[in-house]
Parts: sequence; C-alpha cells; structure tokens
Amino acid sequence: MVATVIEGRSLGRIAWTRLKRDRLALGGGVVIVVLVLAAVFAPLLVKITGGSPTDFHQDLIDPTFSKPKGEGTFAGFSWDHPLGVEPRSGRDVFSRILYGAQISLLIGFLATLLSVTIGTVLGVIAGYMGGWVDTLISRTMDVFLAFPLLLFALALAGVIPDHAFGMSGNTLRIVVLVFIIGFFNWPYVGRIVRGQTLSLREREFVDASRSLGAKGFHVVFRELLPNLFAPVLVYATLMIPTNILFEAALSFLGVGIRPPTPSWGKMLADAVPFYSVAPMYMVVPGLAIFLTVMAFNLLGDGLRDALDPRAR
Repeated sequence: MVATVIEGRSLGRIAWTRLKRDRLALGGGVVIVVLVLAAVFAPLLVKITGGSPTDFHQDLIDPTFSKPKGEGTFAGFSWDHPLGVEPRSGRDVFSRILYGAQISLLIGFLATLLSVTIGTVLGVIAGYMGGWVDTLISRTMDVFLAFPLLLFALALAGVIPDHAFGMSGNTLRIVVLVFIIGFFNWPYVGRIVRGQTLSLREREFVDASRSLGAKGFHVVFRELLPNLFAPVLVYATLMIPTNILFEAALSFLGVGIRPPTPSWGKMLADAVPFYSVAPMYMVVPGLAIFLTVMAFNLLGDGLRDALDPRAR
C-alpha cells in the first residue's frame, strides 16, 4: 500500500490560492499594474503618440468657440491625439493623463506609506504598553480624527511659498501634500492596529515569548508586527484610492499641483466651463480617476477576503 504524501502549504500560498479565485480582485490588480507601468514609462509612450503634455496645438482649436475643431462628441480625436486635445490650449489629453497618473500615484503611495508607518508604530505602542501611554495616544487619535482636514489642507496648501526647505515649485507642493494627507490620516491605521494589538498581546505565543525572557522590543517586532502585516496591508490598499481622491479634490479646488504640470483634478476643474461644447474633456480624466479608485478598492476587498476569510 502506497502512502499518500500530503503537501503542506504556507499561509501565503493559501492566501494566494484564495485570491486567484477572485476574478474581480485580479482584474483590479491588472489595472493597477498597467497604470503603474504607464506612469513609469510615460515619457516613452508619449513619444509614440500624443507628444509632450505641455505642447500647444492652436491649429487644432476653433478660434470662435475655443473648442477642438470638428463636430460631434469625439471632436479633436485622431491617431496623433487618441484622447483628443484640450479646449483653448490644444494640449494633448492622452499625454496629460499619463503624466497626471505619475502625480496621483506618487502622492497616493507616499501619503499612504507615511500614514501606515506612523499609525502602525503608535498603534502597536498604544496596544502593547497600555496604561497612560495608551490613553495619551488614543486621545491624540481622537483629536486628529476631529480635525477638519479638508479646511486645513485648503488653508495650508493655499499659503505655501514658492521656496521653502530648499525646495521650490511643484516639488515643494508634492512634499506638502504628502505630509498633509499622510500625517493627518494616520489615526485611522492607528486605531485598527491598536485593536489588533490588544487582541494579539493576550495570545499564547506572546505569553510563551515573555516566559522565555523576551523583552518588549522583541515581542513587538518579532511576534506582533508579523501578525499585523495582513490587516495593515489590506487597509493600506484601501487608503491609496482615498488619498488619490483627496489629491484630486485639492487640485480641483486650485490648491494642488500648479500648471502646466498635469493633474487629474486640475484637468477636471479646467473642463467644467467647456462641458457643453467638449464633454469628453471632462469624461476622460473623470474616467481615469474612477477606474483607478475602483481597481484599488477591488484589490483591497480581494486581499481582505484572501487574508482573513472569516471576515466574509
């Protein structure tokens, strides 16, 4: 009689098996990968078609109505400009969408990284230490959560000088936007990490580590943080689209990235006066934001179900 060999599977492999069954999550992941690659290789792609995002093509604009020449919804669309041109300026929409993706993804990822770093560190400390440390950090979270973030962001981003901290222009504005969005959103991560830490610190493997003489630093970094990776990863995936929307909102309100650097939110704001004569100019950046946010949300939901099937 031949013995049957049962192959063991790691938790990561089991999660990947579950994730592969979720076609919506995989579809969202594919969209994200394509978007990231398009943003990274934007200079190469715009050389193939579209041209520079700052080049004006006044010959393609109707001087009477300041709209792209041609009739119908897709006026201005051509092989040279697959997504049309902007009203009034004639700049290529396709290249501006690609370069706008660089700004949106950069701010979204960096702001999320800042929030996750601060929130994870302070959440673990609050949940593990307890006592007055937990009380102090928890009350700090309450203050930040009650803070009118949008109003503060509008006020702070609107008074940014042209030169500060050795930086200038949009480099300075990107740093400030990352700080505002990331620093004031860490309590959302902190609360989740604190709650998970309060549960984990009572588990048997933590007690066993302490009984063997492990100090607090070892328990936190070798026992707690590895078990917090899954919920933090899922929440970070869901925070990225929120931060992208926040950046787009600030650019839409005129306190984000300054022209001529492309930004999806600024493209939407510029499209409002021309919606009746060139509706596709508003639809294209709006669709880019929608697809990006939807892709991240689908991937985040899939990761949550794969890493914690009991939450379904």
